[in-house]
Amino acid sequence: MEGSDQVIFLVDDDIHVRESISDFLASAGFRCVAVGSVSEYLEYRRPDLPSCIVLDVELPGVSGLEFHEQIASGDHPPVVFITGHGDIPSTVRAMKRGAVDFLTKPFQESDLLIAIKAGIERDRERRSKQDELAVLRRRFAELTPREREVFPLVVSGLMNKQAAAELGIREVTLQVHRGKVMQKMRAASLADLVRIAAMLDIPITHSRHAGAL
Repeated sequence: MEGSDQVIFLVDDDIHVRESISDFLASAGFRCVAVGSVSEYLEYRRPDLPSCIVLDVELPGVSGLEFHEQIASGDHPPVVFITGHGDIPSTVRAMKRGAVDFLTKPFQESDLLIAIKAGIERDRERRSKQDELAVLRRRFAELTPREREVFPLVVSGLMNKQAAAELGIREVTLQVHRGKVMQKMRAASLADLVRIAAMLDIPITHSRHAGAL
């Protein structure tokens, strides 16, 4: 079954809608967890699987739009909105905050399925980046204090003699540290190391042309 390694969270206060969508998703091979409110969703222990939230706009307590604003920058699955009272401002508001789609009831099941698959794929990419970042952080933690000083100088584009002068060390010593940084971070090239630095938010405070020797 294509959805056996992923889960869809359906949040809608209408039990008939929950039953209808749950049955459809089950027939499409997806595991679906259906709840009637945001609080119920938050109480559920989410499995460590690619996910997507199918979220109604009008909900008791915290509305779908309010909840989406709360989780927009957090560790939650992508959201597909469904609503019986769609309007342009709400749609724009949701899409600007990263919603996958905004479907107005009654909608085509095929449209919902397309949106869900897009949400799942987006979540897979998010989780993959999180896993990569965790690995890079572990590698960075293994660098020596001096190597951590060399790292930002290298990715800023300084020549070896410029970076060595910045640290008050010999150029040959700088080259040794640079090689260790590349090796420990498993960077295939300088461009790869620059990409890694960006993922780790390594501050770039120097310019190759500043204070050139």
